[in-house]
Amino acid sequence: MPILFVGHGSPMNAIEENEFSKEWQALSATLPRPTAIVSISAHWETKGTFVTLSPTPQTIHDFYGFPQALYQQRYAAKGDPQLAQEIINQLDPAVGGDNQWGLDHGTWSVLKYIYPQADIPVIQISLDHYLSPQQHMELARQLAFLRTKGVLVLGSGNMIHNLRMVNVKGGDFNAEHGYDWAFELNDVFKTKLLNRDIQPLVNFSSLHPDIKLAIPTAEHYLPMLYILGMMQPNEKISLFNDKVIAGSLSMTSFLINDYT
Repeated sequence: MPILFVGHGSPMNAIEENEFSKEWQALSATLPRPTAIVSISAHWETKGTFVTLSPTPQTIHDFYGFPQALYQQRYAAKGDPQLAQEIINQLDPAVGGDNQWGLDHGTWSVLKYIYPQADIPVIQISLDHYLSPQQHMELARQLAFLRTKGVLVLGSGNMIHNLRMVNVKGGDFNAEHGYDWAFELNDVFKTKLLNRDIQPLVNFSSLHPDIKLAIPTAEHYLPMLYILGMMQPNEKISLFNDKVIAGSLSMTSFLINDYT
């Protein structure tokens, strides 16, 4: 199966028809139908790693101050407790199961466009706040077996994500606009990615003098490492939604597959 990293951006993308949501819709026509979806979202950080076990995961509205229409959104995909338990059994060191968490907006705001029927089981794997980037990468490599089982793995975050420095231009949050360092680092990330120079992306803290402006906290960046950790040699990397917005956010996303 292909693997996918999506810059999910604002929760408003879940109810707006814009260039980003249109690209997500377009993916549905190119991706093979998976047996299940495993999502690693920036919005579920934990102490330890956990996998959702619920057969009917709730739609989580983990944001505030948005229009009521956004809180009325539901993504009624089923869970897959059997697959979740297989993941738990496969990973070392041991991870736990979770019956409380559901699907947060890093997951459902994207999947509602790619698989609008919500008829494919979805589970989430949490981000252990206490693991190093290298440890996240090693965990990702253990998850690569999912690709041979027809499972689509989604990493959802943003390569560049600094909400404290957001600067909306002309009232349009999604207009192309960024600080010099944001454009520069977006190019650095893409160059490393397309050249398959992956280790500097893992050791990102020393990648660039302004890296702390782009990644003040790592939770939106780390889902990308899970996708890179599952990549096989010579696979095709296709960029989409390659855009810096709101001064300090990158929507740049990519699909990895072995299509000829």
